[in-house]
Amino acid sequence: MQIIDPNNAVRQRETHPTPRCPLCREIGTELFFADDIRTYLRCSHCRLVFVPKRFWLDADEERAVYALHRNAPDDPGYRQFLSRLSIPLSQRLETGSHGLDFGCGPGPALAAMLAEHGHRTDLFDPFFVDDRAVFTRRYDFICATEVVEHLRDPDREFTTLFSLLKPKGWLGIMTKRVIDRNAFSRWHYIRDPTHICFYSRATFAYLARRFHAEYEVVDKDVIVMRKIEG
Repeated sequence: MQIIDPNNAVRQRETHPTPRCPLCREIGTELFFADDIRTYLRCSHCRLVFVPKRFWLDADEERAVYALHRNAPDDPGYRQFLSRLSIPLSQRLETGSHGLDFGCGPGPALAAMLAEHGHRTDLFDPFFVDDRAVFTRRYDFICATEVVEHLRDPDREFTTLFSLLKPKGWLGIMTKRVIDRNAFSRWHYIRDPTHICFYSRATFAYLARRFHAEYEVVDKDVIVMRKIEG
């Protein structure tokens, strides 16, 4: 990987005005990292690291990448991966809870696993299960596994998700977290062209404050948030 010359990165910023943060809409963003493929900006307010819009794939390109994923519900390795969210979330839910798998993909393994724990889970994915009826309901829990790093408008999407949660409802998130600039520069996670938003612990603290929630880090890339109002 070739790192872009910092002076060239500055010239790029002058050509392309720095956008507002897509999560908190603040103006105060700075260059966090740049390589030979994309640049990454960091918000000084919520600490989200994000990829400017000019580097995004179009919808057809994005769908083609997702179609390559092989996440079958009966794949033991994939079930083991998802269990790092399904188990701690189920431990916090009452039996018979009703939830939503937001961004379920073409193989909704998580819903099957949660059903084994006695929970009913609706499905939504803009590419594979585009059931808009889910946005008319309220849920005891919502899962977003390997989803939030793909969001083009995280401000709108998180607002929607918290509005769908009942009071005391749970939002379970799986996404790898930003540690620091040096680790970010060597991070395989940023090589996926569909990954455009990257969250640190400070970003989840911001989300908890904004949406009146409590949050807990239950694994290295698993966060559970509990809505405490509204």
